[in-house]
Amino acid sequence: MVTAGNLSPQRVTLITLGVGDLAAAKAFYARLGWQEHGLVLGLFGRRDLAADQGRAGAELGTGAITLAQNFSTEAEVDAAFDAALAAGATGLKRPEKVFWGGYSGYWADPDGHVWEVALNPFWPLAKDGSLTLPE
Repeated sequence: MVTAGNLSPQRVTLITLGVGDLAAAKAFYARLGWQEHGLVLGLFGRRDLAADQGRAGAELGTGAITLAQNFSTEAEVDAAFDAALAAGATGLKRPEKVFWGGYSGYWADPDGHVWEVALNPFWPLAKDGSLTLPE
C-alpha cells in the first residue's frame, strides 16, 4: 500500500523519449551502449506516446529539457561526448570549461533529444557513478 509516508516525490525511475523511428532510436542507444542502472530509458513512437498521454494528434517537441550524465574527469566527459557522436548523435557544443566552474558539452540524439555530459567539481560521484548532492 502506498501512503504519504513511503512516497518519494524526488525520484525518477523511468524516462520515456518520444521518437520518430523506434527501430532507429533503439539502434542508436544500443550503439551508445546504454545500460540501465536503476533507471530505465524508454523509447516510444511520438504518435503512440501522445495517444498514451491522452493527447492523440498532439505534436510532441524535443529539446525543451536536457538529460544529463555526470562524470568524474574531463577525459571521461570528452570520451562520452565522442562516443555519442560515433553512435550517430549530433554535437551541439563540444565540452569546455564553463562559467560555473565545471566542464560540459551537449549533444542531441537522432530525434533531437538533448543530453549534457559534464564534470561538476562540486558534486562528487560515487564509484558506481551515482550522484548525491552535498548538504
